[in-house]
Amino acid sequence: MHHNSFLAGSSNAITQYFNKANLPTQQETLGQVVVEILSDGKSLNRKSLCTKLLGRLGKATSQEEEHHYHTLIGLLFDR
Repeated sequence: MHHNSFLAGSSNAITQYFNKANLPTQQETLGQVVVEILSDGKSLNRKSLCTKLLGRLGKATSQEEEHHYHTLIGLLFDR
């Protein structure tokens, strides 16, 4: 019985690890956002970056994703 609970715990830990790995890195996300802005023919500036990130934040499907976007938005205003 103890062995099964260990396997269940290990399985859960591995699942959580891979779920976290599904989020892109900050650099990848910012790169995607920059490409979207430039492809739309808009100027690349702090306001356009923030607007795009806020739009993505509004569509986030997990707490990890929300945290990811909050962190990126925070970087725009960190001096």
